[in-house]
Amino acid sequence: MIGVVGLGGLGEGLTKVLLANGAEVIGVDSDLDVLSRVHHRLSAPALTLATELVDLKRADLVIEALPEDFGTKETVLQRLVEPCAPGTVFLTTTSTLSVPKLAIASGAPDRVVGLRYSIPPPYGHHASLTGTSMASPEALHLARKAVRLAGTEIVSLGGRPAEAATALLYACMNRTMNLADAGHATVEDLDTALKLGCGLKFGPLHLLDLIGLDTVRSALRRLHEITGSDSYVPSPLLDRMVEEGHLGRKTGQGFHRYDDRGEIMPPPRTRVTNGEPREIREAGVVGAGLMGCGIAEILVVAGIPTTLVARSQERAEAARDRIRSSLTRGVQKGRMSEQDRQDVLARLTVSTGYESLHNADIVIESVAEDKAVKHGVLQGVDAHLKPGAIIVTTTSSLSVTGCASATSRPADVIGLHFFNPAPVMKLVEVVRTDHTADDVHATAHALVKWLRKTAVDCADRVGFIVNHVLFPYLNDAIGMLARTDVTVEEIDTAIVTAFHHPMGPFTLLDTIGLDVSLAILETLSAASPTGEPAPAAELRRLVAAGHLGTKTGSGFRLVNKGK
Repeated sequence: MIGVVGLGGLGEGLTKVLLANGAEVIGVDSDLDVLSRVHHRLSAPALTLATELVDLKRADLVIEALPEDFGTKETVLQRLVEPCAPGTVFLTTTSTLSVPKLAIASGAPDRVVGLRYSIPPPYGHHASLTGTSMASPEALHLARKAVRLAGTEIVSLGGRPAEAATALLYACMNRTMNLADAGHATVEDLDTALKLGCGLKFGPLHLLDLIGLDTVRSALRRLHEITGSDSYVPSPLLDRMVEEGHLGRKTGQGFHRYDDRGEIMPPPRTRVTNGEPREIREAGVVGAGLMGCGIAEILVVAGIPTTLVARSQERAEAARDRIRSSLTRGVQKGRMSEQDRQDVLARLTVSTGYESLHNADIVIESVAEDKAVKHGVLQGVDAHLKPGAIIVTTTSSLSVTGCASATSRPADVIGLHFFNPAPVMKLVEVVRTDHTADDVHATAHALVKWLRKTAVDCADRVGFIVNHVLFPYLNDAIGMLARTDVTVEEIDTAIVTAFHHPMGPFTLLDTIGLDVSLAILETLSAASPTGEPAPAAELRRLVAAGHLGTKTGSGFRLVNKGK
């Protein structure tokens, strides 16, 4: 018999997986509405629901799954010891509090073990157990048995790495909430952008709903007390939602809405824009770098005749060769036939002059992230385009409004931030300005859909969505090395294992390039009124020494034969 105290997001999830694996469960919560909801979602013969801790006297093991508040957990653990049998084991779920301190406070330190889920079940499948020097072997054995009964894999992350990973991800969620609070993007677009742009299993606001808004707020307050960092000051939006009782999946409403079964409900359908798309018969791309070639490739593959303009004939031909090679790999992998490849290449024209763009209905600028260079290119393109043609800038760090002002047609200018490599990455951030016409906005969305990608709308601010959230998180990870005794490998492993990220922050930094990461952080810092995030000193030193990541063979990790 297993008891669960607190039937919020974690407690309900644990109860669900324990029942599914044949356990008898007593669930206790003082809130009658919570008990009614859990009964509706999980009603089963093996489940008993109650309001009093004394009802747990038959339990062999009790899991305390209450919010991250020491006083609350301490009181409940103390009150559990008396009614429960002398051999009953207690698991306390905590991500930031001291397990030894809670064990001592309980009055039965030999029977208390820490249980840490970063993502609550059934969505999370990994957890770590934190024993203490006081915990008996029997308590640890029973704790392992119960966690395995919940269908959970026990992982050994170590307390400090797990705490570091939690701190990094909670700050990330907090930044995302601040973007939502400022109205820079919708909740759905924020989650979609970060899920697709970073390869995450859950968007940060969806994850916050699964964990519980009250739980995250308590943890953020605790982290702020410990570190003093403003990154952990709970977003005002979080405070408002908790005070209104919108605590996430467990209450049916948080950043998203949930049905009676606890499944996320799609938002009401709304028009993306009030305009009607303009017709696109021909396109142009200016820039023969990796991104320019990638965008030209997806345009011609989609069936749009495209002219790619390069600075020289040599670069133009090199761009054609790069696209040809990419298409050839597609044939070799069975993604297209040889005839398809030839048809696609027939739609590509390369050139060195803007005059070749005179028939284009839309031109996408993809040149260096330098204000003078971009504005010069935009002016040159503008002078040769027909009336009604749309100009797209792919800037990731400059003002789209500023780019539009360099032209004579600001109503026809919009930002489309593609992610690298463009043929592979599905996300495109759409950035309209106050001057962008509705039909231009509609055309941008129609084009992204035509290219089989996913568009998200965001405000014209430095970093847009993904870079605004991602790079401060990477910078925080570097700072964590200086403030704690955790290692690069420990943090990377904890992030991947506990939160299902495709790679840890240091592997990602090395993959992006430390010089590129530094440049983006400097741009974000320069645009911020507070100068944050200031690039970590360790990042500057590595870049200055030529350790740029994977491309140089060394960064935060040494690269051995490409691994």
